[in-house]
Amino acid sequence: MPFVAFFDGRHKTNIFILIEYMEPISSIQGIIFDMDGVLCDSEPFIAEAAGRMFAERHALAVKPDDFRPFVGTGEDRFLGGVAEKYGVALDMPADKDRTYAVYLDIIRGRLHPLPGVAEFITACRRRGLKLAIATSADRVKLNGNLREIGLSPDMFDACVTGDEVRRKKPAPDIFLTAAHKAQMAPTAALVIEDAPNGIQAAQAAGMRALGITSSFSAAALRAAGADWTAPDLEHVPEAVWRGA
Repeated sequence: MPFVAFFDGRHKTNIFILIEYMEPISSIQGIIFDMDGVLCDSEPFIAEAAGRMFAERHALAVKPDDFRPFVGTGEDRFLGGVAEKYGVALDMPADKDRTYAVYLDIIRGRLHPLPGVAEFITACRRRGLKLAIATSADRVKLNGNLREIGLSPDMFDACVTGDEVRRKKPAPDIFLTAAHKAQMAPTAALVIEDAPNGIQAAQAAGMRALGITSSFSAAALRAAGADWTAPDLEHVPEAVWRGA
């Protein structure tokens, strides 16, 4: 255990004081969570719902992999990118509304939090960190997901959805908006994301990023600019807390 000596001039003696050094304080002041693939694994369900919508409203059979390039970009682009691939003209917002209606029905009792979510949020609060959600999804999906996994918007200092920003990920707008609403400095914010588009958005916002490998490989997330990667919030590297 380290100690420091001070000289007491009046009594001509050295005073030794035992000092227990604290763990270095992290430079991270707040956490911004993406939702899908970080707090819950909803990607298979939204792909299933979108597939049903295309079959029902456009007589088109699409594959789950068709949606993969558009993960994390919001449902307008999620649906629109696949529509462009097959030369289909979407009827918006009706097609998106129908997709969400199917989605909210099929996640009941099937959507669960990913490992470590509740414990990580508790640990962040214990450290006095600000918390925000920044999801490219619309508010209806945010509320539905949080309800199913047992969380509430009130647990976060800010919740920002894709319909609140004009430019979607990989643009930095949604993360900058979340940081502003939660009153955290962008350079002191850590974004937790599962998609390259989101990692790139975090980098563009001047924020550090932890990539969760629920949807893409660690290599793909690091190539996009992730500072760290982890399989889930139960296995966050200790270096993240140090802001190393």
